Amino acid sequence: MASRKTSHPSRDSGDKYSVLLPTYNERENLPLIVWLLVKYFGESGYNYEIIVIDDGSPDGTLEVGEQLQKIYGKDKILLRPREKKLGLGTAYIHGMKHATGNFIIIMDADLSHHPKFIPEFIEKQKEGNYDLVSGTRYSGNGGVYGWDLRRKLIRGKRWRIHLLFFLPPLIHSRGANFLTQVLLRPGASDLTGSFRLYKKKVLESLVERCVSKGYVFQMEMIVRARQLKYTVGEVPISFVDRVYGESKLGGNEIVSFVKGLLTLFATT
Repeated sequence: MASRKTSHPSRDSGDKYSVLLPTYNERENLPLIVWLLVKYFGESGYNYEIIVIDDGSPDGTLEVGEQLQKIYGKDKILLRPREKKLGLGTAYIHGMKHATGNFIIIMDADLSHHPKFIPEFIEKQKEGNYDLVSGTRYSGNGGVYGWDLRRKLIRGKRWRIHLLFFLPPLIHSRGANFLTQVLLRPGASDLTGSFRLYKKKVLESLVERCVSKGYVFQMEMIVRARQLKYTVGEVPISFVDRVYGESKLGGNEIVSFVKGLLTLFATT
């Protein structure tokens, strides 16, 4: 009787997947997300590396990363820290400079994005030779879990009153996505998500043209991809509220989102 295989044999396509993990105060989440990435890449047999871009976390996230290097090896866990918080978009740019893979995967390190979907991303990309594959919460069996009304409302009384009066659709992610769809017509169901797979050359091309920082960066990437006629595939995902730590989305990020949305509407 043949023994049951617990994992796929190593893929011989020559493809390599570089996972970019921007972090800030994620010492509790980082070991879990890395373990899950190693697990699902190991089971699927794809070649990979995990690049941690820590922005000077005061909670010791970088030190946790150093311990993970000892466990999984420096060839799999690459630490590319920065001295302070410089924005999500620039974190991806920084990590990409150190990536050796021909595909780039971007995702959150707070366990909102489950690595179990990565093999589906890869299969989808190969199926249509897509230039990028985006996880979607708003199509198929995708969804958002763990967000109550308090999370959906913008924290901070002043910003909440301002936004509820002038921009009611922006009080939660689905509303922001809907408003973006109406104004920009991007041809993708989830613009504000940050769980994606890119061909590295495509990502480099898009980054050269993007001017946004922070959370608007994700939205602009899809809009610019449409302009450049890049093909976009989608995989339904389950987005789960962070397990440990607090959300970093606040008033400043919401204002930046609105400004970025209006800029894209005026220039695309």
